[in-house]
Amino acid sequence: MSVYKEFLLLKRDMGGVVTLFLMPLVLIITVTLIQDSSFKKGQEIKIPILLVDYDKGKVSKTVSDNLKNSEVFSVITTFDNKPITEAEAKEAVFKGKYQMAIIIPSHLSIDLQTKIDQNVQKIVSSLGFSDTLAAKPNEKVVNQKEVKLYFDPAVQLSFRRGVMSGIDKMISQIETKSIYSSFQDQLGGEDAQFEQKSFITFKEIVPEVNNKEILPNSVQHNVPAWTLFAIFFIVIPLSINMVKEKTQGTFVRLRTNPVSNIIVLAGKTVMYLIICLIQFYMMIAVAVFLFPHLGLPALNVEGNLILMSIVALFSGLAAIGFGILLGTIAKTQEQSAPFGATAVIILAAIGGVWVPVFTMPKMMQIIAQSSPMNWGLEAFYDVLLRNGDLLDLVPELFLLVAFFIVTTTLALLYDKKKRAV
Repeated sequence: MSVYKEFLLLKRDMGGVVTLFLMPLVLIITVTLIQDSSFKKGQEIKIPILLVDYDKGKVSKTVSDNLKNSEVFSVITTFDNKPITEAEAKEAVFKGKYQMAIIIPSHLSIDLQTKIDQNVQKIVSSLGFSDTLAAKPNEKVVNQKEVKLYFDPAVQLSFRRGVMSGIDKMISQIETKSIYSSFQDQLGGEDAQFEQKSFITFKEIVPEVNNKEILPNSVQHNVPAWTLFAIFFIVIPLSINMVKEKTQGTFVRLRTNPVSNIIVLAGKTVMYLIICLIQFYMMIAVAVFLFPHLGLPALNVEGNLILMSIVALFSGLAAIGFGILLGTIAKTQEQSAPFGATAVIILAAIGGVWVPVFTMPKMMQIIAQSSPMNWGLEAFYDVLLRNGDLLDLVPELFLLVAFFIVTTTLALLYDKKKRAV
């Protein structure tokens, strides 16, 4: 009957119930569509960048070719069929019309080769070949060159560093090839062939299931994160209904019955746990069946649905415990609703729902370990991305159920103390 009573309370506010189910679906679809491109290897939409080439040599050609062949950038070199100048590029970028501009200085290729030839000649001479090689009495002074990068002030620091690292790698490859060729010329070799491929390479090793690589995508990251966000948002209607019961006198009437307060809270727990699981399965259904029609990868729940349901169940318990505690302490709806919404957003922010925990400052990484959303998110990742089993989920599940027990116990103790007074 306690569960039925909670059902009747929710039934009276069908608009709120519909919102409780539909808003998370809209949220997960919107956010996943926005973030999907960052997880794809090849992007359909390329970032336009400006390239001002004052060099017209092999260095600028290599940089230009690599950028044009990139799956990320679209290179623009002219405005109205006229070569872009540095002043025009700077103005366009700083006004936010383009994300970045690359300015390659004049004589970069020639001066780079001259500097390499000078250094190689010095090395060869120091090895005792100075008698057989023609010396260059008047050595040209070559000044250091700068490749200028203009960035839109709104561009993130990680993007800037990535672009700078990529361009530095391109030029380093050109320098290496030029050094080999210069040594060959200085030593008089004609047929010597140097291997230009990098000796050290990198290979990404990812987990495999049934000999298939598990490649993370936007769906695997967003579905668990925003499912948790939706589950914890039941804190608001739960706490509001508890405040209503107190202000309308319903709670006092319940206390006059020979029923323990634990039974009353158990009814709330069961009813709202059902809502949490309905939310979870609706979001899973959208990720499995609707996402492919929106051009998104479908969520693969094969063999994982039971474990994911267990994580959702325990996450729902944690959310309900927090809602019960808030509803017990709050005296008015004006206290419970704003505080509940703000608290959920804070827990999501520090728990890694919006920003990955590993990118946070060290202090925030420590604080993140105290968020129940972080525990639930890590448990979902263990299932979807790390191929974990039930034993791997035990630490996070234990923390979630412990959070429910602690918050519910505090609510019972607070209510008992308040009634005693």
